[in-house]
Amino acid sequence: MGSQYKWRKVKVITVTGGKGGVGKSSVSLNLAVSLSQMGKHVMLFDADLGLANIDVMLGLKVSKNLGHVLRGECSLQEIIQDGPQGLRIVPASSGLKEMAELSTDQHAGLIRAFSTLEEPIDFLIVDTAAGISDMVLSFCRAAQDVVMVVCNESTSVADAYAQMKVLSTDYGVSKFRIVANQVHSLEEGKFMFKKLVTLTDKFLDVSLELCACIPIDINMRKSIRLRTCVVDAFPQAPAARAFKSLAKRVLNWPIPDVPGGYLEFFVENLVQRPNFDTELGEAKVDQPPQPIGNSFLESLGSEQAAEIKRRMAQAQSKAAAVLPRIRPNPNFQV
Repeated sequence: MGSQYKWRKVKVITVTGGKGGVGKSSVSLNLAVSLSQMGKHVMLFDADLGLANIDVMLGLKVSKNLGHVLRGECSLQEIIQDGPQGLRIVPASSGLKEMAELSTDQHAGLIRAFSTLEEPIDFLIVDTAAGISDMVLSFCRAAQDVVMVVCNESTSVADAYAQMKVLSTDYGVSKFRIVANQVHSLEEGKFMFKKLVTLTDKFLDVSLELCACIPIDINMRKSIRLRTCVVDAFPQAPAARAFKSLAKRVLNWPIPDVPGGYLEFFVENLVQRPNFDTELGEAKVDQPPQPIGNSFLESLGSEQAAEIKRRMAQAQSKAAAVLPRIRPNPNFQV
């Protein structure tokens, strides 16, 4: 028997939003479960590192999380949890200040740690925190698609615009997939999207696509009380049907052959590792977990690591400088 290499391209989708409370985690979870129901291998990464809630939403009992991985107490593989419909979940920690204040090296190391996973993944859904922190921007920049969740509130639209401005101006992100969440009708979702497009067309060089309108649905609250997601508990509910429609769209989103950006190694390395036949005598050498940080960057080579660190620090500085200029106008009306 010969060696069997099963290389797999992974679609990395970051779900984010300029404002908290717009439903990013609900969108992430229900999209991930919908894709799992379609027979895809899906992993959901709770990237709100300091205020994690995916495990709470599902009632998971988590003994180890990303905090343990960052401290070198265990590997990323060891903390993965099983979710609905075969979904795999990477839980973050909650209420730990140090998780919300990771260094540039730790950000890059954490992202690259996903390339060490040894299980098949078709889709990696990254559920970020809100806003324009360095952590959020890093995860958005490392993905192939950025899904911006917006609800029909003036603050939500203004903050989404601010986040897109930073990502496009300082990180080169030029396309955003928009999810209009918690809308009363399809028309309301389209109207809100039109308002957002009016802003971006006037001031930014980006393209927007309205990929879903998720209706207000009482079954969403019911599913949260049941510690599950609406597509699993109430598959015929209006919101569940909208999430399934979104998942079908996602299946058609292309995966770039050549990744770009200062975190391009994330996409390049995020593939299923080749499986060797044991008859060939290949044996894995188990290495003890190491703290995430400089060791990951150093493994890339000194020049590449230095360039990544320089660009990340530069982008963080630019984001901090531009923030005062993009505060929402109090007179702005949706």
